[in-house]
Amino acid sequence: MSDGSSSSSSSSSSSNTDSPTATAAPNITIAPTGVTTSETPPPPSSQTQSSIRSLSSIISSVPSSLSSSPNPSFSLLHDSTISSQISSLLRHPDSGSGDNNLCRWLYDTFHTTDPELQLVVLRFIPIIAGVYLSRISRRKALAGFEAILLALYAHETTARGDQPMTVHVPDLSQPSIYHEAKPSIENKATELNLAVTSSTLEPHGTMRSTRRARIVGVALELYYSKISQMPVTSKIEFCEFCEIWAGQDRENFKDGEEDHGENNGSNEMHKVKKKEGRIPLPWELLQPTLRILGHCLLGPHGSKDLFDAASSAINSLYTRSLHDIDAKAILATSSLLRLEKMALDPKANIDYSEIEMANVISL
Repeated sequence: MSDGSSSSSSSSSSSNTDSPTATAAPNITIAPTGVTTSETPPPPSSQTQSSIRSLSSIISSVPSSLSSSPNPSFSLLHDSTISSQISSLLRHPDSGSGDNNLCRWLYDTFHTTDPELQLVVLRFIPIIAGVYLSRISRRKALAGFEAILLALYAHETTARGDQPMTVHVPDLSQPSIYHEAKPSIENKATELNLAVTSSTLEPHGTMRSTRRARIVGVALELYYSKISQMPVTSKIEFCEFCEIWAGQDRENFKDGEEDHGENNGSNEMHKVKKKEGRIPLPWELLQPTLRILGHCLLGPHGSKDLFDAASSAINSLYTRSLHDIDAKAILATSSLLRLEKMALDPKANIDYSEIEMANVISL
């Protein structure tokens, strides 16, 4: 994987005619923070210890038991004390700049060859993407966040090798266990029906306004590919940012019920924050968002807090899609709401592959 800083510098020397609203390439100098990056990388255990030592100079406290843990990377990923400190620093009003020590640490840690350390960086993608997209309208320098997102994008670009992500779609012209198909007159071989879920990635070394949604969306796709290994708190944080991005209050779109809460000062402040965090939601950003929410809603996590957070986020996005009159978003979010209802009500969960047994035959 190519180094994000070198890609940035090489791209900044090219012409800036991509878009009239293009954001200037971030002038980022990512300095090493203790993570060894040599031609012959050290063993993962050595990289983990080096990362922990570097992190101890950034956050206020690191548990002493972390270094002596049998699996320090796993402990670092799931340690609630460390996660809370990093989350607070990422949400700080001055976070995300090019000289931010925590952004440098996350950038360097992702560039290690230890997959478990890379999971630690992915754990904070909901906050990085959430804070970054919510602040972009303020015209603040967020080169630190952009460097991390570009590193994830470059990683995925290399991993996919100029190939789109596809899924096989059932061909209804062919018989299955659920239906019989009419015989085709033409004797031709069965062709695979492929649907593209993520198009081919083009290398980008800078963050521009025309690329922003795609780059962040790819980072969310990478997060989704590892979501089964992410802590529940990380997923809840993502659901909370989805509500902020939607910028909509839940109204009477769930079972016809309205929220008649008191219109006090705290509710008004909550509405103001939602309006301030509202962002454009093109499909290249909304699609991976809904995939993540689908896992949070129906995944095998068994967490009621996560289920409730995902339900609230989906309702907010559904309200937003109705407001924007976005047909594709309305169909996707309403489908998730239907799946939520089926999960809550066993009677609504009908298996159409089962033949209903009855004493009466209807003709």
